[in-house]
Amino acid sequence: MNQAPLDLVSEHACFGGTQRFYQHDSTEIGLPMKFSVFLPPQASLGPVPALLYLAGLTCNEETFMAKAGAQRLAAELGLALIAPDTSPRGANVAGEAESWDFGVGAGFYLDATQAPWSRHWRMESWITAELLPLLADTLPIDAGRI
Repeated sequence: MNQAPLDLVSEHACFGGTQRFYQHDSTEIGLPMKFSVFLPPQASLGPVPALLYLAGLTCNEETFMAKAGAQRLAAELGLALIAPDTSPRGANVAGEAESWDFGVGAGFYLDATQAPWSRHWRMESWITAELLPLLADTLPIDAGRI
């Protein structure tokens, strides 16, 4: 598998597990993409199931991890948490930041079909074809239980 490596941005101890924030160069998006992962203590013993959280409008890869407080229960259940960013950042498409509900931070997890959006807004492909396989290949996450 020809996957881009993960760049660990930060890591923090959290409820016996580890809260991590990553970035990687996405081939689907054509830009660096960010995401966060909570690994419960059970991940030190082997692959664990994971919950993928898709945040909504005006959020990013940090919002769920910082505000939900889900890590405590995830640690008890042996469940990894995955939170991708909501959209590409830095594509410099005209109008991408003009409206709070469209473009940067919008949270549409689909692949755009029309230019100029179709070049970088490939969120469904990024998550399903690139991010989840990358995480299952590089972290103790059970690909069959995401």
